[in-house]
Amino acid sequence: MRIILMLMVSLLLSTQVSAKRISGLWNPTQRIITGTVYDESGLGLPGVTVKIEGSQRGAVTNSDGKYTIQSNNDSEILVFSFIGYLSQKITVGEKKVIDVKLLPDPKKELEEVAVVAFGVQKKESVIGSITTVKPGDLKIPSSNLTTSLAGRVAGMIAYQRSGEPGRDNADFFIRGITTFGNNTKPLILIDAIELSTTDLARLQPDDIATFSIMKDATATALYGARGANGVILVTTKQGVAGKAKISFRAESSASTSTSDVKFADPVTYMKLANEAISTRDPLGTLLYTDEKIANTLAGKNPLVYPANDWRKLLFKDYAINQRYNLSVSGGGTVARYFVSGAYNKDNGVLKVDNKNNFNNNIDLKSYTLRSNVNIDLTKSTELIVRLSGNFDDYNGPLEGGEEMYRRVVRSNPVLFPAYYPADDQNRFVKHIMFGNYGKDNAYLNPYVDLVRGYKDESRSQMLAQFEVKQGLDAILKGLSVRSMVNLTRTASFGYRRGYDPFYYQLAGYDSITDKYQISKINENGTEYLGFEQGGKDLRSTFDTQSMLNYNAAFGAKHSVSGLLVFITRESLNANAGDLQQSLPFRNLGLSGRATYAFDRRYFAEFNFGYNGSERFSQSKRYGFFPSAGMAWSVSNERFFEPLKKVITNLRFRYTYGLVGNDQIGDERDRFFYLSNVDLNNNDRGARFGRDLDEFRPGVQIRRYANNEITWEVSKKQNIAMELSLFGKANLILEYYTENRDKILMDRSAIPSNVGLSAVPKANLGKAKGNGIDLSLDMQHSWNKDMWISVRGNMTYAKSKFVAFEEPNYPEFYRSRIGQSIRQEYGYIAERLFIDDNDALNSPKQEFVGKYGGGDIKYLDVNGDGKVNEADKVPIGSPTVPEIIYGFGFSFSYKKFDISAFAQGSSNQSFWIDQGATSPFNNQTQLLKAYADSHWSEDNRNIYAIWPRLSPTLNANNNNQSTWFMRNGAFLRLKQVELGYTFSKKFLERIRVSNFRLYASGTNLFILSKFKMWDAEMSGNGLGYPIQKVFNLGLNITFN
Repeated sequence: MRIILMLMVSLLLSTQVSAKRISGLWNPTQRIITGTVYDESGLGLPGVTVKIEGSQRGAVTNSDGKYTIQSNNDSEILVFSFIGYLSQKITVGEKKVIDVKLLPDPKKELEEVAVVAFGVQKKESVIGSITTVKPGDLKIPSSNLTTSLAGRVAGMIAYQRSGEPGRDNADFFIRGITTFGNNTKPLILIDAIELSTTDLARLQPDDIATFSIMKDATATALYGARGANGVILVTTKQGVAGKAKISFRAESSASTSTSDVKFADPVTYMKLANEAISTRDPLGTLLYTDEKIANTLAGKNPLVYPANDWRKLLFKDYAINQRYNLSVSGGGTVARYFVSGAYNKDNGVLKVDNKNNFNNNIDLKSYTLRSNVNIDLTKSTELIVRLSGNFDDYNGPLEGGEEMYRRVVRSNPVLFPAYYPADDQNRFVKHIMFGNYGKDNAYLNPYVDLVRGYKDESRSQMLAQFEVKQGLDAILKGLSVRSMVNLTRTASFGYRRGYDPFYYQLAGYDSITDKYQISKINENGTEYLGFEQGGKDLRSTFDTQSMLNYNAAFGAKHSVSGLLVFITRESLNANAGDLQQSLPFRNLGLSGRATYAFDRRYFAEFNFGYNGSERFSQSKRYGFFPSAGMAWSVSNERFFEPLKKVITNLRFRYTYGLVGNDQIGDERDRFFYLSNVDLNNNDRGARFGRDLDEFRPGVQIRRYANNEITWEVSKKQNIAMELSLFGKANLILEYYTENRDKILMDRSAIPSNVGLSAVPKANLGKAKGNGIDLSLDMQHSWNKDMWISVRGNMTYAKSKFVAFEEPNYPEFYRSRIGQSIRQEYGYIAERLFIDDNDALNSPKQEFVGKYGGGDIKYLDVNGDGKVNEADKVPIGSPTVPEIIYGFGFSFSYKKFDISAFAQGSSNQSFWIDQGATSPFNNQTQLLKAYADSHWSEDNRNIYAIWPRLSPTLNANNNNQSTWFMRNGAFLRLKQVELGYTFSKKFLERIRVSNFRLYASGTNLFILSKFKMWDAEMSGNGLGYPIQKVFNLGLNITFN
C-alpha cells in the first residue's frame, strides 16, 4: 500500500511539472479547456466527440468522460455529440473548465454506454455478456429490491419464497446453478465493493445509476476468484454540475396475502379425526363425542366448545406501509454532489393483544443515507468521496412471523380456547389466562406464542470510500490512474423480552346454567417481561483497488484500451468462534483487460485475473484465469448498406474463458492445507479410577490436511447475436455453455474400515450447464403525445452432474451422473391401494410400520418383488426453475401513462411437506384439500389427494414420492401502474419542475395448476405468504 501511495504522489508531481512546461509553449491567446461529460445519471460518458465548431480540432472523452481540447478565442463554440444522445453546443467564453450533461435522445435512445468491470465502455464495443436493467424497472412498492428481479433480467433465475418483512429476500442465480459446491450465489458489487444480498435488498432504486448483470467469462474475468457464479454490478448516482435538483418520492401501500392455506371447519376436523382412529383401529377410542361435535356445530359456549379459527385470531387482513425518499444533487465546476436519504416502514399482519402494553407485530424500520461527492482538485485530478449507511430496526414476535404461520398449522382448533376472559371467579387475576389441556400443558397454543413477548433486532452498516482519479495526458494521452480505499463496518445485535404464560383448562361445566369453571395448570408463569440477550455480530472489511487505464485512437479507424487492476480485501469478524475464524480473511488479485476495435466493425478483447487465496497451500495458492472474445458488427460493413433501413444493427459476439472460485466447502474448513484437531472432545473421552469418577476428554481429528485442494474452475463459452429492426425492435439472443471442474466434495468411496475419523475432501466433482438468454424490446412513437414500448425476456438454464463420487449402484438410474444438480430422487407412486388384499398381493414395501388399503402403492422399479431404496429414481423437474420469463408494456398518452409487467416460471417441481401437513398428527390441522379428497371406506378413491387418514404419521406414506410432487410452473401479473404527470403550465405556477401521481398494484393474481397456496412459494407454502400490494405514490422534483 505504501508503494502505491508513493507512486500516486510521484505521478501527481510529474503531472504538475509537465503541465507547467507545456503551458509555457502556448501562444497567450490560446487556452486549454478541460471538463467532464456526464450522462443523465451522473456517470462519465466515454467516447463523446468534442469539437470546435467550424474547425478540424477535436477530442474524445476518456473512460471517465473527461476531455482536454485547445481553444483559440473566447467566441469559439464547443460541440458535444454522442450516438443516442442530444448534441449540445456551449460557447467557450472565459471558462477554463466546461462540464456537460448529455440527455438521451428520445427518438434514438439506444443505451450506448454499458458499465463493465472497473469502468464503462461504448455499448457497440462490449463483447462480454452483460444485461443492463433500467433503474426505473426496479421501482416496485417494496422495501426489498431483490423482490423486483424475477423475470426482468435475461440470464437471471430468481424467485421469492416468503413475504415476511425483513425476511423476504429473493433467491437468485445467474444462469442457474452449475455447481454442487458450497457457494452458488453471484458476486454482488455496489460501487465496486463486495456486499451481501441483504445490502442489495436495502439499496434504494432512486439511488441507482446503473444495474448490470455480468454473465460470461469475458465480463467477469477481472473478478477472478469471485466471478464464477456471475456478477451483479451496481453503481449509484453522482452529482452533475448545475443548480440544486431536489427530488422527493412518497408512497403508502396496503399489503395482504396473495393466498392463504385453507383449513377444514372444526366440525369436519373432529369427525375426520374420529375417522382417522376408527379406520386404522376399529376398537380404538374416539377423541370427540357426538355431544361435543353437536354442540360445537350449534355454536354453544365457545369457551367450552371452542372452534378456533387460529388464522383469524392471529392475523389481520392487511397491513399499511410507507416509503419516503429525498435526494439533492447539483454542483459547480469544481465540486458536484448527490445526497439522499430514505425511510421505509413495513408492518406485518400479526394482531396485537390490547391486554399487553407492547407491540408484538412485525415492525421493520429501515433508514438509508448516501452522499457521493466529486471534487476536481486540478484539471486532471478528481477526488470522489462516497459515504453511505443503512440501518434496520426490527420488532416482531418471539418466534418470528414465518414460524407463527407454521404454528397455526400445528394447532388443534377444538381442544381449548385461545384464552379465558376474566370473570367473577378470576376477577383479581392480572395476567392473561391462556387455554391449554392436561397437567403438563403440552399442547400448542399459537396465540400464546404470538402475544407473550417480542424481540428486537438492529443492524447497521456504514461504508466510507475515497477514490482518486488522475489523468496522465501530459505523459501519454489517454493514460490515467485511479486508486480507491473503502472501509465497511457492519454491526448487529438483538434481545428478547417475554413472560412465561399461565395456562388454564376447563374444570367443570353445567350445561343447564351454562356456567363453567377453570383451573390453573401451571404455577411457574410470570407477570413481568423477562430479558434474554440475543446475538451480536461485528464485522469490518477493508478494500483497496489501484488501476492503470489507457485509451487511445489511431487514425480514424483504430482504437485500443488497456486496464490493469490490483485489488486487496481483508475482513475481520469480532465474534469468531475459534482460532481460525479469528484470523483476518484475506484475498488479493491482479486483473487486466486489453481491447482493440477496427472501424467500428471488428472488436477483440482479452481479460485475465490472477488471484491469490489464503485457503490453499502455497503450491495451489494462486490461480490464473484468462478469457478472450471477439465481435463483428455486420451492419457497419459497406456491403450491408442496402439493408440498413430495415436491419439497423446486426452484430455477433463470441467469448471463451476461465473463472475461478475459492468459496468452496464450509467456512469452518478455512485452511484446507492444515489439519483441525479437537484436543478436548468429550465424546472421545474416558473415565477411569476406582469409582470411575475421573474424566479426561479425548482427541478427534475433524479435518485432515490436504495440500492438493485448489480452486474450483469454470470454463465459460458464450455466443450471441444482436439484431435491431427499423431502429425500433431490438433482439438479443445468447447461447452459453459452462463446464465446472474441480468441485470440492466428500470422498464417499473410502470404506469405513480404513478408520478415518473425518471424511476427507477432494476436488473430484464436475458439472456442466448450458442455456439460452433472450431479450426483446420494441418502441413506437406516433407523435410527441403518444408512444408505446413492449419488452420481454426469457432465461433457460439447464445443468447436470458430470463427475460425482458415489456408491457403485447396481441400478443405473440411482446414479446422479447426467442428472440435474437440483434433481430430487424418490419413489414413483402408482396409486392408492384399493383395499388390504390389494396391498397383500403387491410387491412388499419395506418401510417401518403397517400399510394397507388407502395407503400409497409404490412402483417396484427393478422388479425384485419388493420396494426399497433400490427403487428410488429421479422424479420431477429440478427444485430450482429452469425457465424464468417476463414480459410487459408501457404506454403514454399526453399526461397519462400506464405500464404492466408479468413474470413466469417453468420446469420446476416441489413437494408438499406431508409430514408437516399430516392431519391430526401431534394435533395438526386438517387442510380443506385433504378433507375434500381422501381415501375412506366409503370413498375408495385410489387417486385422492390424501391417503387413508391416520391419527399419527404413517411411515409408508411419508416417503418422498411423486404422490406429493407438484408442478411449480406459474404466471403472475407482477405489477400494474397508472400515472399522471402535471402540465408545465401548472408546474410553473407552483414552481415545481416535475410532479407525478401514480397508483400501482403488485402480485395482483397468479395462474397455476396448484391451488393450495401461492405456487411461487413452492414447498414453503405453510410459511408467511407473499404479499399482494396496492400502492399510492407521488414523485415531485424541484430544480
